[in-house]
Amino acid sequence: MTAVEVVQRRVLRVLAATQVLGAAGVTIGLAVSTLLAAALSDSDAVGGMAQTAAVVGAAVFAVPAARVAARHGRRPALVFGYTAGAIGAVVAACGVVLRSWHVLLPALILFGAATSANLAARYAGADLADPRKRARSVAVVVWAATLGAVAGPNLADPAGRVAVYLSLPVGAGPYLLSAALFGSAALVVTRFLRPDPLVIVRDAAVVPAHCAGGVADTRGSGAVWRSLPGGAKLALGGITLCHTAMVGLMSMTPVHMDHAGASLRVVGVVISVHVAAMYIASPLFGWMADRLGRVSVLAIGAALVVAASGIAGMAPSHDAPQLGAGLALLGFGWSAGLVAGSALLTESVAVADRPAAQGLSDLCMNIGGAVGGVAAGVVVTAWSYAALGLVVGFTALPLLVVCLFSSLQRVR
Repeated sequence: MTAVEVVQRRVLRVLAATQVLGAAGVTIGLAVSTLLAAALSDSDAVGGMAQTAAVVGAAVFAVPAARVAARHGRRPALVFGYTAGAIGAVVAACGVVLRSWHVLLPALILFGAATSANLAARYAGADLADPRKRARSVAVVVWAATLGAVAGPNLADPAGRVAVYLSLPVGAGPYLLSAALFGSAALVVTRFLRPDPLVIVRDAAVVPAHCAGGVADTRGSGAVWRSLPGGAKLALGGITLCHTAMVGLMSMTPVHMDHAGASLRVVGVVISVHVAAMYIASPLFGWMADRLGRVSVLAIGAALVVAASGIAGMAPSHDAPQLGAGLALLGFGWSAGLVAGSALLTESVAVADRPAAQGLSDLCMNIGGAVGGVAAGVVVTAWSYAALGLVVGFTALPLLVVCLFSSLQRVR
């Protein structure tokens, strides 16, 4: 085993640990944010803004974190994100104590920085990876979030009871636990993510001194986009589209099921199946992307999104099994798009420009998620859930066609 392989294994172990901590912290906070914002404001509209604020925060912090990575490496960038998220969680807890949604919503924007760090971690896993195993390395980091994503919401209630024991409002407990988990993730990165994988690969590439901080980090997002090669643009577009489709269809499924009077338990099972599908199959898609090619798996992701939108969109509001099957396929499509797209983006740009391109990817991904959630609500309100399925399916078709055409061109 070479020295680089030894370091890579260590990097993946550290990132896996931080993913568990970070994903648990994010899902604990998001599990209660909508309800708390609605309760503090007496407005369902403000409650809906809570999730949007966290997504906006993830988008806002994506570019600054990428610039920190370009200048100083992955470790400071991840610490920056988790620390900002921890501060946001503490401020959110203060908003609950003060019974002020005006404090809570801005705090959730800061809270979203932790989501940005969690997303950026997959690129850290790809830095030192053998090109033949790069997608699998990305997949390992994505898969590690499964435990935290599943366990997180279940920790909200115990955290609330601890808060009451400490004479604090029950809603403050989940945010304080999130802060502790984000702080722990920052400490793990600080202590154990050594040597820094991006610094190693940058030094190995003998990047000129004037590029060491990343030429792209001084340019705007538009300039970065224009400088990307075709493969990187396809990857970025695929990641963004799969994420936008996932958020849009998933966010309105509970509303659709509520029309038939589905219980919270049934809705929770359907959403849990979806979340599990998002992460649990990522190693399979990583293996496929390394064996079949990144673009081929991007095409599979797009096909799964199209199939998911058809199955879920045609499901009656009382048919939980069909909705669960549709959302499981949707989770698989998101996973395939994220893993294959992240690997393709990483290897399509020069080392010095990687952080800027990856930051732009996460920026677009989170903006797409926010827009997808809002647009989905508009479509369902104006027409129906079935119409939403139709819109999502037709939106994913161009990606499927482009990926299939690109794959055929490569075969020739």
